[in-house]
Amino acid sequence: MAAEEVRFKLMRLLESNPGISQRDVARELGISLGKVNYCVQALIRKGWVKAARFKNSRNKAAYRYLLTAKGIEEKASLTVEFLRIKMHEYEVLRTEIEQMRLEIGRDTRGTSEALRESDEL
Repeated sequence: MAAEEVRFKLMRLLESNPGISQRDVARELGISLGKVNYCVQALIRKGWVKAARFKNSRNKAAYRYLLTAKGIEEKASLTVEFLRIKMHEYEVLRTEIEQMRLEIGRDTRGTSEALRESDEL
């Protein structure tokens, strides 16, 4: 997963679930706990995320991650960029699928005609 994609998905996850643990983030994104910690710390240093300690339901200290105003702006910008990239990937795949369908159609017609000719013999 590219760095921009990790940042986008991490910010999206933190925004939708501020009390999520870094361990759960790692599991959800399929990346290491160390990478999550590094990325969260980077987001905090940039001023995009703020971390606040709280006691969770198991009476353990945990963190709540909140996107700052700058973080919300950055996430919006990343969302636009991520959507642009995904739309381009979709168009490439759609073209490739259409090309494969055309190839299958040609191959199928050729195979069917060859089978009919062999039956006539």
